[in-house]
Formats: sequence, structure tokens, C-alpha cells
Amino acid sequence: MLGSGFIGRFYADSIQGYRSQDKVVSIYSRREESARKFAEDYAVPFWTTTMEEAIARPEVDIVCISLPNNLHEEAVMLCCKHKKAVMTTKPLGRNAAEAKRMLEAVEAAGIFNGYLEDLVYTPKFIKAEQSVRNGALGRILWAKSRETHPGPHSDWFWDLEQAGGGCILDLGCHCVEITRSYIGKDIKPVEVMCWADTQVKPIEAEDHAIGLVKYENGAIGQFEVSWTFRGGLDLRDEVMGSEGTIWINSFLRTGFDMFTTGKGGDYVAEKAESNTGWLFPVGDELNELGYNHMFMDMFNALEKGEAPKETFYDGYVVNAVLDAAYRSAKSKLWEPVNLEVWRGREGVGKDSHLIEWDADHYLVKEEMTHYGAKKLILKHKVSGAFIQKVLE
Repeated sequence: MLGSGFIGRFYADSIQGYRSQDKVVSIYSRREESARKFAEDYAVPFWTTTMEEAIARPEVDIVCISLPNNLHEEAVMLCCKHKKAVMTTKPLGRNAAEAKRMLEAVEAAGIFNGYLEDLVYTPKFIKAEQSVRNGALGRILWAKSRETHPGPHSDWFWDLEQAGGGCILDLGCHCVEITRSYIGKDIKPVEVMCWADTQVKPIEAEDHAIGLVKYENGAIGQFEVSWTFRGGLDLRDEVMGSEGTIWINSFLRTGFDMFTTGKGGDYVAEKAESNTGWLFPVGDELNELGYNHMFMDMFNALEKGEAPKETFYDGYVVNAVLDAAYRSAKSKLWEPVNLEVWRGREGVGKDSHLIEWDADHYLVKEEMTHYGAKKLILKHKVSGAFIQKVLE
């Protein structure tokens, strides 16, 4: 484990608790006291403040990177040097250029690589994605993902050089991969329109942003991200298709509501802002946030010699989309997504949306009225005229 902070501890809780056969055997931290404390808390036999020393140990089968964004590339290159399988927290890089270098390095070294995008492993997402893939929503037209909260836990997130960006990079990476997964990861993202601003926090990076990602087949992905939202961690997805809709609320409305004066407890849920009043606890954070399913996929894939569901390539695509978002926020224009490496389908056009009613008309809408008659709106194929027809 590289990194002993907030996310490293979340990962360790899941790694050592879910399959009951995976152990953290080496911990690196930049601070000696943090490395020692992590080793004590998780019964890790070896700790160090030298990154390469932690990676190179013979008992290490796979390296888990839970470090600040600016250290990802250094860690990945050391894994390549020592031929160690590697998985890294999101985002893969601070930008697409960094991500591409890491992708090319792990593939050249021939090592297993996993991208730890936990929110595409949550139980609700897995069920929803399966419904989408089975055609329950028809043709996917629009997918929206929202992640907002009062801001991240560690100091380095707020430093533009270390983090590489603000809430777009920190939270938008989740949202882009979620919506991309619903639309189809083989469909190319082509351009982005994004608004971003620094509204509240005394930082150089953005603390609030909204973006639209256009895909080659005409589908739209939308992200809403903020470090200024008050009220806890808000995770929501919406998917709209030609045959249906999905709404998911993953964290603030889970069916568990509690009122308390605050006596007897401090921690409620990740990024909860208060421990008094009406609260919305989460029954099993590791599971609800996707960590358990994510590591199960990573380790099962490693053992089978297969690629996991999320690889460095996915991280690279996400970084390329977010690069376009940052350019758009500055230019106020739609900006192209520059994908130097694309492994999906090419030249995908819009699927036909025309539904024939008869030889002369397309069906626009069909509905049952409150007075019991079925009403049709039709469009003439030649003249383009709209007519309504009532079926008694």
C-alpha cells in the first residue's frame, strides 16, 4: 500500500475484510509516524518512508497506489521497473499526457493494471448498468452524474500543483466514467462544454462545475460537481433512454434516517457535516461506495490473468475528457476531446429514432387520455404535417 491516509485506510478496510484472503504486507507513507500507525492498525509487518523499498519487496504481489495525484506517475514507473502489478486510485493522472505515459509504461512492461474507480462498482450501479445493457431503457440518450460535498479531507487536494485541478478532476473523474459506462465505453466522446468557477473556497482551482460531454452516437453525458455543497456527500445518477429512465441516489437518501441530539457519537458517514439533527447514515460504506466489489474484481482478474473491468486505459480516456472540460471552461466553447489512443468503435452515427405507424406516417407520441380514448400524434412522411388521431 502506497499512502496511509484517508483513501488508503478505506482501501485497507475493504482489502483485508471482504475476501478474507488478501493482506497488506508493506506500507509506504511520506511521514514516519503515519507509516508506523498504519502498520500498527492493520497488522502490516513492514513499513517504510521509501517508496521503492515498499514496492520492491518480494512478498508484494500487487501495489495499491493511494497517493496524491502528483505522485501517481512516479509510483507507476517504479512498479514497471520492478514488474509489479499495479492498481491506482482515481484520477489516473493530473492530465491526459500523464495518464498516457502511465498507460504506455504498464503495457510496455506487461504488468497488470487496474483503475480504482469505485463508483462503477456500487451495488446500485451494477444493477442499473445490467438493466441498461439488457435493453430495459432502449437507446441511451442522456446520462447524468452528480457528486457534491463540502470539500476533500487532505491538504494536497487544495493545492493546484499537487492535485492538478479542483472539483472537476477530483469528482468529475467519477461522473465521466459513470456516464460513459451507461452510454457505452466503446462509444467515443467527441466534445465537451463546461462551466466552472471558484465560488467559495480561497483556492486557485475551481470549486464548482457543470459539464456536457457529447458522444459520437449523439448521446449526452452530464456532470455536476462541487466542493461547495452543504449537507454531506450527494451522489446521484440519472439515465434516460428511448424506453425508460433510471434514478439512483447512492448516499444522502438510503432509507436510513435518524434524529439525534448528538450525544454518544461523532462519525455518521463520509463527509457528513453534522452529528446532530436529522441524519442519513449509510449502513455499509465500503459496500455502498463500491470498494468491496472493486477489489474483488481486481484480485479475481489478477488471479485469472485477465484485465479487470477498469484499467489504466479507462483512466486515460477520463483524463482526456476532463482536459477538454478545462479548456472549455476557459474558452466558453465546445472543445474537442483529444484521444491519441482510442480502442473503441469508429464512425458511430445516431441510431434511427423514427418509428413507423403506417406506410405514410411516423409515430410521434401515443397516450391514453383521462377520458378513456387512445390518442396518437403522427407525422406525414412526405409533407411533414402533424396530425392527431383518436382511437375510441
